[in-house]
Amino acid sequence: MTDSKYFTTTKKGEIFELKAELNSDKKEKKKEAVKKVIASMTVGKDVSALFPDVVNCMQTDNLELKKLVYLYLMNYAKSQPDMAIMAVNTFVKDCEDPNPLIRALAVRTMGCIRVDKITEYLCEPLRKCLKDEDPYVRKTAAVCVAKLHDINAQLVEDQGFLDTLKDLISDSNPMVVANAVAALSEIAESHPSSNLLDLNPQSINKLLTALNECTEWGQIFILDCLANYMPKDDREAQSICERVTPRLSHANSAVVLSAVKVLMKFMEMLSKDLDYYGTLLKKLAPPLVTLLSAEPELQYVALRNINLIVQKRPEILKHEMKVFFVKYNDPIYVKLEKLDIMIRLASQANIAQVLAELKEYATEVDVDFVRKAVRAIGRCAIKVEQSAERCVSTLLDLIQTKVNYVVQEAIVVIKDIFRKYPNKYESVIATLCENLDSLDEPEARAAMIWIVGEYAERIDNADELLESFLEGFHDESTQVQLQLLTAIVKLFLKKPTETQELVQQVLSLATQDSDNPDLRDRGYIYWRLLSTDPVAAKEVVLAEKPLISEETDLIEPTLLDELICYIGTLASVYHKPPSAFVEGSRGVVHKSLPPRTGSSESAESPDMAPSGVQGPEQPAVIPTQGDLLGDLLNLDLGPPVSGPPVAASSVQMGAVDLLGGGLDSLMGDESEGLRSDVGGSPAMGGGSSFAPAPTTAMPANLGAPLSGGLGDLFDLTGGVGTLSGSYVAPKTVWLPAMKAKGLEISGTFSRQVGSISMDLVLTNKALQVMSDFAIQFNRNSFGLAPAAPLQVHAPLAPNQSVEISLPLNTVGSVMKMDPLNNLQVAVKNNIDVFYFSTLYPLHILFTEDGKMERQMFLATWKDIPNENEAQFQIKDCSLNADAISSKLQGSNIFTIAKRNVEGQDMLYQSLKLTNGIWVLAELRIQPSNPNFTLSLKCRAPEVSQYVYQAYETILKN
Repeated sequence: MTDSKYFTTTKKGEIFELKAELNSDKKEKKKEAVKKVIASMTVGKDVSALFPDVVNCMQTDNLELKKLVYLYLMNYAKSQPDMAIMAVNTFVKDCEDPNPLIRALAVRTMGCIRVDKITEYLCEPLRKCLKDEDPYVRKTAAVCVAKLHDINAQLVEDQGFLDTLKDLISDSNPMVVANAVAALSEIAESHPSSNLLDLNPQSINKLLTALNECTEWGQIFILDCLANYMPKDDREAQSICERVTPRLSHANSAVVLSAVKVLMKFMEMLSKDLDYYGTLLKKLAPPLVTLLSAEPELQYVALRNINLIVQKRPEILKHEMKVFFVKYNDPIYVKLEKLDIMIRLASQANIAQVLAELKEYATEVDVDFVRKAVRAIGRCAIKVEQSAERCVSTLLDLIQTKVNYVVQEAIVVIKDIFRKYPNKYESVIATLCENLDSLDEPEARAAMIWIVGEYAERIDNADELLESFLEGFHDESTQVQLQLLTAIVKLFLKKPTETQELVQQVLSLATQDSDNPDLRDRGYIYWRLLSTDPVAAKEVVLAEKPLISEETDLIEPTLLDELICYIGTLASVYHKPPSAFVEGSRGVVHKSLPPRTGSSESAESPDMAPSGVQGPEQPAVIPTQGDLLGDLLNLDLGPPVSGPPVAASSVQMGAVDLLGGGLDSLMGDESEGLRSDVGGSPAMGGGSSFAPAPTTAMPANLGAPLSGGLGDLFDLTGGVGTLSGSYVAPKTVWLPAMKAKGLEISGTFSRQVGSISMDLVLTNKALQVMSDFAIQFNRNSFGLAPAAPLQVHAPLAPNQSVEISLPLNTVGSVMKMDPLNNLQVAVKNNIDVFYFSTLYPLHILFTEDGKMERQMFLATWKDIPNENEAQFQIKDCSLNADAISSKLQGSNIFTIAKRNVEGQDMLYQSLKLTNGIWVLAELRIQPSNPNFTLSLKCRAPEVSQYVYQAYETILKN
């Protein structure tokens, strides 16, 4: 009879019956009863009431019964810690049982019972098992050390278990070695600073010997451990590679990938001239190809890893193009990955094959796949020059199919081909123009507009074509609007007489009717260029463009080197370092490949800094890896570092400060002449009054090059934070007395002269004295942590209150919270530990050095993508622009410039958070309207909502 009978029962009083059966004298009945208990537990019934009765059944020689009782124990020990102590004696006894299976079972269960009270009782049995004569017991005990370390690290270190584990690396049994390595690696991951796996040539030799004989998972642990070793020279690296190579033919794909990781890493140290280097390259291809015959999910993981390997060493798979050809029944995710690798491997030798394949794919039914195939044809043209002509004719054939999405993708890639090979294939423009009406995707429309603007002199009706796009200008996406503006300005510079009306129309649409600051600024730059110096405008707008590079989607070299060290892990599938997706990853160690030895590859060495890397004298605005949202969101934070500031040139020479763009000409009274030239000329749609910013509150500016001009604009404090301190909200109750056994906590946050504090009031509403206070914060988005202990100098008597200001810093552990400004706090006293969470206002994190230089502000605003811009309404605020500016300045929101456009005041502001994230703002104020519009731009857009809340809080209080 099967065991299913244990799961089917409808009796009342089941627990009582089971209790009786568990205490029966008959062994068989006992075993049946324990099976029923386990069955109930498996289907989710609560049978914890039977804990003492089940534990009594532990005293048995029957291995099956013992296993069942231990299973029960693991499940309920956490909820019944006091009861679980009853089982300790049995563990101690079982660890000395003559049967090694029982000894191992006892030690395995001990490791799974995560109850603090029990752990110290388990040290002695564990110590014995680590030195047991049976390897099965030793290997189980090795894993138990890692589990125990997770519960109580200090205990493991004090008991000397780590040294015992290190000794097990030299064990005679390969499985014990593998488990010891696994346990030490696990412990080392949580303590990156400790040098636990202290590998040397002798221990490496032992690991390599064990590698041949242990199970597949044991081999993976050992290979991963080898990958972290740094050989002392190329000879040692070669000997390790020779001994790892046989693993490439293993049946388990994880073993193969781990072996590939070790070889890829140590190949860095081998000279390319060595015969062995060539042999190794040949040996790496077959196992990678074999991985592609597995099921689709494994293929996908293999392909993501191969993608990295091909970027690092394309020569490994250069002759294996055919295995990456797509099969009709491949799932879409495998098809797209294969396409990617095909393009990476495309070369003059195999391009004909590749193009024939890609043309075939472009007639498939799967829309995503077809799009990618069409793009791939374009990428081949750019990568292999000899094939460009065939690619263009293939694309033209595809355009003739008139399939909407094929046409659109083809136009996008032809634009890139024009950029790569100017004046070669422009004869196809006429065909492209025929398909103008069918374009409905922003990217395709933008590409077509660029082509029309760039080659306007060759297209007779270019003005009509662009005018047709202009009719629905406001409904277009930003990318199309920007492209259209530039294209029409190009057209005007090429055919000035016929297109004057068109250019005026687009400039007024862009500058007066648009809400988008990027579009407005670009419009103002062109407006100003065309009105002051058309010759300069021609040089700027129609300048010769640099050729585009072939591989635009390659992973950046230092990141690629790091990802090669993570082959066979999630990082190699995501193509992101672990710090980008592992929560609270301050402990993640950044790995890198060993430096190359004896090779003439200095030119492509990843260690060489690329040209244009910022020098040490420039301010490092980008936070270091491991800084807050930097690694949580994997964002490139902070503005681009600008070059030297452009000096404002005198207007007589007709030169224009281009970088200044729209804002510059409008910010302050640069010269009377320029004002009348830009704003006053009726032909250019003037009429807005550009008021200089008020100069009342300014200190004497230090060394400003312009007298009373742009230099001293709004430099209210010379860049130092005001001493008045930022706005402090009134205290609110965070922890009510009824939830904390009589302790009531209320508080608020404040920032004064650069230091953040948590201002608390502790009130004792209980009947007993409270003392021994301590406080701790959970990890949070900005690393807020107490900078000093919570000091309550005298015990807190009943009905007494005490006010405390707790200084905070931002160097604590980081974890992205939801909401972002959530702070979880634990407060302990002599009665208990209490938990509460509160939201801190973001303005306590606005730093005193948050005033961005104007040129930097302009460059950064343009550089941050439009989709990162967020708009908010601040309602019912009756302050004027100057009052707003000084109020926000008190909370470290600095006004960079102010201008007046058609009666509206515009404030341009910047602020910087403690973790280095910059936020740029544009605040629009209409004198008669109490509602303001706030536009925020930031490289970490999730911050914007909370910055807006800070604006509201400061302005309305």
